[in-house]
Amino acid sequence: MMAERRLLLVHAHPDDESIETGATMARYAAEGAGVTLVTCTLGELGEIIPPELAHLTADAGGGLGGYRIGELAAACAALGVTDQRFLGGAGRWHDSGMMGEPANDQPGAFWRGPLEEAAAALAAVIREVQPQVMVSYDADGYYGHPDHIQAHRVTGRARELAAPHWQVAKLYATAMPRSVLAEVTRLDVPGAPARFRAEPSARTLPSGVPDEQVSTEIDGAAYLPAKLAAMAAHATQVTVDGEFFALADQVGQRVCAREYYTLLAGPRGPGTGPFERENDLFAGL
Repeated sequence: MMAERRLLLVHAHPDDESIETGATMARYAAEGAGVTLVTCTLGELGEIIPPELAHLTADAGGGLGGYRIGELAAACAALGVTDQRFLGGAGRWHDSGMMGEPANDQPGAFWRGPLEEAAAALAAVIREVQPQVMVSYDADGYYGHPDHIQAHRVTGRARELAAPHWQVAKLYATAMPRSVLAEVTRLDVPGAPARFRAEPSARTLPSGVPDEQVSTEIDGAAYLPAKLAAMAAHATQVTVDGEFFALADQVGQRVCAREYYTLLAGPRGPGTGPFERENDLFAGL
């Protein structure tokens, strides 16, 4: 048995951590594992939901990135996570916007940043924290966002660079089984807010992955309140209503208490159910 479990998560923007891995982070933090979050950008180009904060948009003069630092701090506090860092320091790399937008090519955009420089910065964190497990995205960045794709590349390269000093045993990508996605996007269920739209949007709803590709299922039911609080802390980007949420386009879906992952590298531990899924990111170590 490991003396101390250490988990390092690499996310592209503030709010990604809470939406995709919030229950996982809260669970492991509560169980006494070391949980470190590295966020790659400040999310400066996010769409702002509250009208009273519209002045923070890039078109209106900016300031959103700095504001989201505070939102992220509040979210981490809700999850019980005390070690949060920005890759290369706050503001080193900028939000690149959605794929194909002019912002992709702006100076300082994470998507266009030198891979080796970003990976070296993350490798330094790996050597310091010495995690047994890392979490980021798959090669498609979960839904094709350029910063998510770059986070995947940076994470893989950083793991290689850190290997002479520290070998990360397991690397995971966040995942959403297609069967689960079909359920959480249904709004014809009790408790679904009438103000949220049910039409799927390519922007907010990824296609999911085949169920059989998902290797790991983390039960975070006991930590759903912490996840909801963390998501609500990102008020510029997320509207939380009961156990449902929506982004700026108001396409609703239910918040998942169970979170899913695909093992990209390392030993797969014993599993259960029809797909033999692990129930612990540290399984097999």
